Amino acid sequence: MPKPRKFSQTPAALDYRMPAEWEAHEATWIAWPHNRADWPGRFEPIPWVYAEIVRQLARVEGVNILVEDVAAEAKVRELLIRAHVLPQQAAMTDKPAGAIRFHHIPTDRGWTRDSGPIFLRRDSRPTRDFPAVAATAWRFNAWAKYNDWKLDAMIAGEITNRLRVPAWEPEVKVNGHPRQVVLEGGSIDVNGCGTLITTEECLLSDMQQRNPGVTREELEELFADYLGVEKVIWLDRGIAGDDTHGHVDDITRFVTPTTVVTAYEPDPADPNHEPLSDNFRWLKKSTDQSGHPLRVVKLPMPAPVYFRGRRLPASYANFYIANKLVLVPVFSDPNDRVALNTLTAVFPDREIVGIYCRDLIWGLGALHCMTQQQPA
Repeated sequence: MPKPRKFSQTPAALDYRMPAEWEAHEATWIAWPHNRADWPGRFEPIPWVYAEIVRQLARVEGVNILVEDVAAEAKVRELLIRAHVLPQQAAMTDKPAGAIRFHHIPTDRGWTRDSGPIFLRRDSRPTRDFPAVAATAWRFNAWAKYNDWKLDAMIAGEITNRLRVPAWEPEVKVNGHPRQVVLEGGSIDVNGCGTLITTEECLLSDMQQRNPGVTREELEELFADYLGVEKVIWLDRGIAGDDTHGHVDDITRFVTPTTVVTAYEPDPADPNHEPLSDNFRWLKKSTDQSGHPLRVVKLPMPAPVYFRGRRLPASYANFYIANKLVLVPVFSDPNDRVALNTLTAVFPDREIVGIYCRDLIWGLGALHCMTQQQPA
């Protein structure tokens, strides 16, 4: 795989920024699930959940699916035909199928939010060297926890090379030596105007430490240079059961440039009550890049979801904003309706679609974790 070429200027200096998720998409990238170890004892329904997600996304934008090879693509096409996502004639493996395209890029796991590129948009006039869309390819190391990451670490570079877009590999000097920076897409959320939300637990904690020796100030400078961020809001902790150790896409999400929804647990006996209450109070005191207060909307949590004695990171905040619709994880819980109604109110111009995720969440991720948007 060719290395991204070096640029003398940062993306921000060239007027690139990370757009908000609700801005127009060209496509969504996903990696087809194949690692049974991600869903031990519960893998069988997972491809069918993915099929439903692809069906919904293909109605409104392109869907790019990573598969290992021609044989794997044929199996996925057959399943999508059986699920009535693709027509029968789409069994041909050498052609795209409408909005759905396959890419032979082997993966370790399926969480493209964290292993894929983080795309950028250029607000000034595009040029031949610097088109409207570019990308950042951050280092991926499986959340500083797992050993199966070498294939996933190649995904960002493979995608940006195939798209032929400019790509930066952010680096920082530690003890005088350059080091590529680890950053997962699920650890940040932006309003597209200059404000980013993340958690100290994920990016600054000594546990599952992504970037040893890199300070808060250095991370903020990297966000400014490579994502066009002017203001960083640091929340404290994420939710129980999250093996990423504090990803923000399970707790707090921008839904407009000045509005966030944030997960809230009213039960004082629940381990999520204290951290989510702290986050809510901090957000109420926070401002955007222009100093304007945020509107903070509470999003309920589902009742705790367990499998084999382990609490899973079930959260309605792990929704995905696509063109014209929002895919929302639901868990056969009374709060499903409350969450869907809450998101309907903050996304009045989008269709809100619930996706059953009680099986999917056994893999410790949901809809936002498995998707990565490519801007239009």
